[in-house]
Amino acid sequence: MASRDPEKLIAKADKLTRLTLTRWTPNWADATRLYEDAANGFWKDKNYEQAKAAFEKASEGEEKLSSPWDAAKHMQSAASMAKELRAWREVADLYRRASVLYIECGRAQPASDALAAGARALEEEVPDEAVQLYTEACAVLEEDEKERMAFDLYRCAAMVYINLEKYADAAAIYLRWALVANKCSMTHSQCKAYLSAIIVHLYVHDFKEAEKCYNDCRQVQSFLNSDQQCCASKFLSAYMEGDEEEIKRIGQSSIVSNLDNAIVKLARKLPTGDVSSFKHETTKGNEEPLDEDDLT
Repeated sequence: MASRDPEKLIAKADKLTRLTLTRWTPNWADATRLYEDAANGFWKDKNYEQAKAAFEKASEGEEKLSSPWDAAKHMQSAASMAKELRAWREVADLYRRASVLYIECGRAQPASDALAAGARALEEEVPDEAVQLYTEACAVLEEDEKERMAFDLYRCAAMVYINLEKYADAAAIYLRWALVANKCSMTHSQCKAYLSAIIVHLYVHDFKEAEKCYNDCRQVQSFLNSDQQCCASKFLSAYMEGDEEEIKRIGQSSIVSNLDNAIVKLARKLPTGDVSSFKHETTKGNEEPLDEDDLT
């Protein structure tokens, strides 16, 4: 019976890939099967370092055999081993390599899924890298004109940015999501994304940026006629009137409750600063300048 010792399988596979006086071409077909068997053996023994290396060799073998799909599968397995080892840099690198191999097959969805898997693996430990992977996963789907499949990825990216307290980046993700939703004729999702971006700006007490964002969004006809636009308008009016209670009431509204949980939590905390100053600024802005020549 042939040995199932993973280390012996690796040694045998390596031998098959070397050229000798009697072997003029590498036997990648047999070697790849041996690398795969060895990888699974190492994995069962919880020898994740060796398993990772074996899966990478199996992936290389499938590439040599012009089988990028199987190569991608093995590369994803190697990434899973890197996760077990908490080798976070390698996790990102291996999932990206798997994604590239799926793209070679013309399979955008699995390519995006690989990047998203890497992002989920890194969310807690390396959130900045995680959000980059989510963004790349979205881009893969957009390039393949499968934008509708990217909605959950935008949501995940926005949540990571919110957890990192990078609110400007979170708002930008929601605006990008809105553009994609518009392209897909998903008006409701588009309007929810616009309102979410405005709420993010209000949460950091940046009324001017919230107002600018609102005015930009109002240029889109579908938002102008939406419940989300009405809600955003009420929020801004309450801020300009310095009405803290009204802001809290709007934050509890059903329109807000139907947004992503991360945004609902932010909205429930509004206002996050003193809103009386906005009322004073608005009153001052509405005052007519004094005409020194008018004696009436």
